[in-house]
Amino acid sequence: MSHHLDSPAARKDVRLDISDLYLFRGERGTVFVMNVNHSIATQVTGHEVPAGFHHEAQYEFKIDTNGDAVADLSYRLTFGELDPAGNQTLRLHRLTGADAGDPHTRGTLLAEGSTGGTVETTDDVRLWVGKAGDPFWIEPDVLHAIGHALTDGTRADLSGWTPAQATNLFAGHTVHAIVLEVPDHQLLASAGPDKRIDVWAVTNLATDAGGWRQVNRAGHPMIHPLLTQYDEELGDQLNLTRPVDDTTNYGKIVADAVAGVVAAYGTAEDPRAYGSAVAAKLFPDVLPYRIGTPAVYGFNGFNGRSLTDNAPDVMFSLATNTAFTIGLTKDSVTAKPTTGFPYVPAAA
Repeated sequence: MSHHLDSPAARKDVRLDISDLYLFRGERGTVFVMNVNHSIATQVTGHEVPAGFHHEAQYEFKIDTNGDAVADLSYRLTFGELDPAGNQTLRLHRLTGADAGDPHTRGTLLAEGSTGGTVETTDDVRLWVGKAGDPFWIEPDVLHAIGHALTDGTRADLSGWTPAQATNLFAGHTVHAIVLEVPDHQLLASAGPDKRIDVWAVTNLATDAGGWRQVNRAGHPMIHPLLTQYDEELGDQLNLTRPVDDTTNYGKIVADAVAGVVAAYGTAEDPRAYGSAVAAKLFPDVLPYRIGTPAVYGFNGFNGRSLTDNAPDVMFSLATNTAFTIGLTKDSVTAKPTTGFPYVPAAA
């Protein structure tokens, strides 16, 4: 999984659990997609989960425009309670400067509307929020084998398994998606000459004391499956911290885990140096993107992430320094993304 149900705190209310973050060029600008509230949660937790989005939460796309892993721009979504038809009112705010990192500030109201339909602003920002098919795919046997390998410092034990047996754990499942498209010129006004931005997503929940508590965070795909499948305390810690602190907090953890696996595979002369290089590539945990270019999360590098990039093969191969396949492709999803707004697959 990418970040689906990635920690105990996230599973307490899956409306706050960010399963995936996508970032790519759309029809008229840069598209940000945050998926939450995965339908598989009912199967995992054993009880029905609330529909839609949490009405006491903030859902934010954080954007760093100068490479310091601190937000300079943020787009924030808040929601009303579910109505009898299952819809929710929504409000979109834009926050800049120091306000972009402060959950207590309001920013500028860009739009108001409701889930299930497209909302457009006077400056050509458009938004769609609703139920969608999950565009992500994962093979459960490979997922668990990789998790054990990174935890135990061994090769992934896939004895008895072949790619021909691969099944997509998320086939037929749905998410609740936030799709935001921002005209490129609005982002370029803040970006540097290289047109690069670094993006992550967070969910914050209101506290009884009148403050806000960060519940979930997502940047690169597959960070949690690689590192925290069997260390849920670390999963909670990753979700509660900030990208700017990632290298200090988690750099050695990642370097050591990757070094152990690579040593087991014998694919690097200096496993520790390779592990350190992987940690430097993944932290801070933000998704880099050059505005106006085709997105690809691939073996040749990271530039945003499209709805059809094969993140599992890329990340598993990176972590093991070995050509790795889970035996699945974009064709294993039940519903396919579209080329037109809002891009996400229709709910099955």
